[in-house]
Parts: sequence; structure tokens; C-alpha cells
Amino acid sequence: MEGPFKYIREGNGRKVSRVIRMGTRKSQLARIQTDSVAGRLKELYPDVNLEIVAMSTVGDEILDTALSKIGEKSLFTKELENALERNEVDIVVHSLKDLPTSLPPGFTIGAILQRENPHDAVVLHPKNAGLILDSLPEKSVIGTSSLRRAAQLKKRFPQLEFENIRGNLNTRLKKLDEKDDYAAIILAAAGLKRMGWESRISQVSCSKSLAVEIRAQDKDILEMVSVLHHPDTVLRCISERAFLKELEGGCSVPVAVHTEVKGSMLYFTGAVYSLDGADCLKDTMQTVVEIDKVNESAQECVLVGVTANNVSSSALEAAEKLGMDLANALLNRGAKDILTTARQLNDAQ
Repeated sequence: MEGPFKYIREGNGRKVSRVIRMGTRKSQLARIQTDSVAGRLKELYPDVNLEIVAMSTVGDEILDTALSKIGEKSLFTKELENALERNEVDIVVHSLKDLPTSLPPGFTIGAILQRENPHDAVVLHPKNAGLILDSLPEKSVIGTSSLRRAAQLKKRFPQLEFENIRGNLNTRLKKLDEKDDYAAIILAAAGLKRMGWESRISQVSCSKSLAVEIRAQDKDILEMVSVLHHPDTVLRCISERAFLKELEGGCSVPVAVHTEVKGSMLYFTGAVYSLDGADCLKDTMQTVVEIDKVNESAQECVLVGVTANNVSSSALEAAEKLGMDLANALLNRGAKDILTTARQLNDAQ
């Protein structure tokens, strides 16, 4: 692919491939996800030399504490962003759900890739093969690292018990298979698919997107990665991040979102739950998003940490407003009280 960004530079009188360093977590799934992004970039820019730099994060090191109780907002991103700031890497690949809605100064999300399977998956202990959540014995323990998943499932399956489980996919599956602590665990279906473990999915019961974070001033890198943007997914993610930001949602509160683009309409369903799932406020809104329009402005459009120059500015702004409007609608109906109580109970447990 040709463009104003020169992927070949002069070095010592000869042409050499420019080296782009990609930061990632060390887990097997993170490496698979980063390799998939590297593969896409290599197809588009064969002259670029891509190097993978793997490292551990706070979230990878602390495995005996629930994510909601660690108190660190950037559990899986801080070390990677520090490396980005020190110019040790040029690109960082994340699961978008790990990125806070407000990024540190000087950083931006330069690409959001198309989502895979948007659902959660139930993975059963081998002794429960053939069962589903409805048919598990009463008081069966289900493992999950997400307050949102636990709250939603407690509402649907009050006869089951839910406990925290930490670790990467390999670790959590090992805990499930080799011990009797859990009857089943809840994982992201997209992660299982990327690992080649779809056969472990017993039941499909939210969405997972890959994000490419860069230094905001690196316009050449931004131009390179921006071709990976998937417009529908970008609009959905901006709307969701605006919703979460307005609610001040994070790992310590159960907040759920579901978005869908149909034609020129963006549909958004959002909900907040009490920790036990008994209280729930839920609503759906929609807005028009003209995805096919070119970016009307010569200026960069940066919303909730995302720079998407190849997507219509009016569509991006409409998506952000939809998320904010839905959040405020729920806040006006009492969502703030539910979220405040959830935070207090979570801190006290």
C-alpha cells in the first residue's frame, strides 16, 4: 500500500526496512491477538519490519484478588502504555474492554478491528458434560472475573452461586478441569475461538474488540493503523465508551451494553445492575449514523480516546451522543443510586 508515510528509510547509505515495535501482554491469547493484527499490517505494508515486545502487567501478576478490588484503573494496560511513552514500542494491541474510557495524555486509539463472536460462553467442568446452566444442581458454583456477568446471571439463575476466578484463559480452564471448585466458568466466546477452543463452549449465554493504541503525535503510525478500522465497530465502541464514561462505569460496577448497526441506524441497549442482580435499570435508544459519508472536517475527530479519520465525523458524534443520552436517561431513573450501592458493597466485601 502506497501513501505519504514512508515505510522505507535510508540508513548508512542503504535502504532498510523500518522497524515497528508492537507491545503486548505475555499471555497466549494476547499474543494470538497481537499476531493477528501484525498479520493484517504485514499484508498491507510488506516492507515494514514488525517486532513483537511482550511484557507482564499488574493484572497478570495479581491473580488472587478480584479485578474489582485491586483499585488500579489500568490493570492490563499501564505497563504497556509506559513502554509506549518511553518509545520502547510504537503500537500496543489491547482488548478494548481493558482500556479506560479516558486515556492518558498523548495516547489515542488509532484502530478498532471488527468484532468476533459478541457473546459470553459457558464452559463446563468435565463431570457436567451435556448440562446447561439451567440443569446444573442447585448451589453449583460458577466462576467469573466480571461483576457484570455475575449480576446478569444471578438474576436469571438465582439457584446458582457465583465466585471470582482469575488468570488467563489457560489458567482458568486448568482451575476448572483439575479441581472441583467450579461447576462451570464464564468466558468470552471470542477468546476461546481465537485460541482454537470452540469445542469447550457448552452454552452461549459481551462483545470483545481489539484496539490498537499509539502515541497521538505519531501521525505516520496513525495513518498506517487507521486502515484497520472497522467503521460499524468503531461507531458501536464509541457509543459504548461514551455510555460507560458518563456512568463512570468500570470493573467495580455491573454495567452491560449491547449495540448493533442496521443500515443507517445504530441501536444501543444499556443496563445497570445491583451486585445481586435483583435491581436492574435497562433502556434502548437509537440514532441515525451515515457511515458512508466521508469525514467532512479536515481536523482529526477524537472521541472518548478514539481517532477515526476515515469515518464520518457526524456519524462519530451521533454515536457518542447516543451513548451519553442513554446513560443520562438511566441516571435520571435512579441508576446513580444502584451504582453507588454496588461500589460500596463491593468495597466492603
